[in-house]
Amino acid sequence: MKNAAKNLMRSFAVGLLAATAAVAQTSGRISYEATLRTDLSKVQLVINGQTVKPGSPDFPTDIPESRSFGMTLLFADGYAKEQREGGAMVMRTVEGGSGAAPQVTSLARPIEETLFLDLANRSSTTVLTVKQDNAATAYRTDAPIAPPANWTVTGQTKKIAGYTCRKATVPYKKETYTVWFTTDLPFTYSPVRDLTPERGVVLALESEQEQFRATKVTLQAVPAAEVQPSTAAQKVTAAELKDVREKALADFRQKLVEGAGLRLNRN
Repeated sequence: MKNAAKNLMRSFAVGLLAATAAVAQTSGRISYEATLRTDLSKVQLVINGQTVKPGSPDFPTDIPESRSFGMTLLFADGYAKEQREGGAMVMRTVEGGSGAAPQVTSLARPIEETLFLDLANRSSTTVLTVKQDNAATAYRTDAPIAPPANWTVTGQTKKIAGYTCRKATVPYKKETYTVWFTTDLPFTYSPVRDLTPERGVVLALESEQEQFRATKVTLQAVPAAEVQPSTAAQKVTAAELKDVREKALADFRQKLVEGAGLRLNRN
């Protein structure tokens, strides 16, 4: 009996270690579809060198009320990286008078922004790369991911991307968000940073302003280096990073305006 008990305990310990190792080594990707309502206050419009604001008679009426894009989360060994599609700047030039149809051209943004996550320690790193004169300079800022507040978890469940999710509601930005999260994945994450649960992965959330929904979860090998930020980026504060971003975009818009009369709006 003693030997049998020892063997049982040994088997249990080996199984527990194997399970722990499997959790630590879990890697893969989650594909999301997202929709964000357009905030007209942040739309940059210049017509013939003049800034046009919402409410002006010259403000275009064909700006969509919302925009959709795909987003992928790569995760491996307790780290993750968000990749968002699109983000190009759209230039519209009008020729032949005010009634003429605009010519639309997509332009590469002068910056690239990537979000990295330390899932175990609930922290994020934003890396901003500014491209100018055939050179690139990278900046980074780190920030903790705050614990959630005022969550109400309900008894409702449903399957999303093959995983059973629980429903929660939470007040955020003067709205009530509906959040669906699963604890069947061995890490914690949300596509909206302030709505990261204590435990679990958010596979869907929605409000009047934004929606995210996971369409596929794939467990596969992901190189650890791909989901960790470069140590070569210059460390700055969040306020300094914001200033660098705004200056790079402002300089880029100014160069376009100086080149021709145009209408420029930022995706």
